Amino acid sequence: MLHTLKPNPGSTHRRRRVARGNSAGGGTTAGRGTKGQHARTGKGYRFGFEGGQVPLIRRQPKLGGFTNPNRVDYEVLNVDTLEEKLSPGTYDADALRGIGLLSSNKPVKLLGRGALTKKFELKIDAISGTAKQAVEKAGGTVKLL
Repeated sequence: MLHTLKPNPGSTHRRRRVARGNSAGGGTTAGRGTKGQHARTGKGYRFGFEGGQVPLIRRQPKLGGFTNPNRVDYEVLNVDTLEEKLSPGTYDADALRGIGLLSSNKPVKLLGRGALTKKFELKIDAISGTAKQAVEKAGGTVKLL
């Protein structure tokens, strides 16, 4: 029954009451050694204090680099994806989104991973050199927006 439950013998211990006199076994210095900063009451340090050494937070650089405001973040599409998922034809970014090859409204960049045998006419925002070679070698064209 729940009201008869007890901890196993030896699994619990009485709390040691330090600083309650020498007869209690934890008197005099009460486990704090003798004298010094750590023996005193109110010995706390502020967070991050390293004993007078320049703290880690002050040794770090003040600002973390910088963000280029003119960076263009492209959604990438590879040549092998076109080869696998599309039939030859004319495609622009909206058509590729409609098919499900693109998931965001970011500008599109075609990269050259894989081989291409089908003829595509593409209207996209950017293209790598190897991707352009692959499309033109297959007989297709790319128009940059």
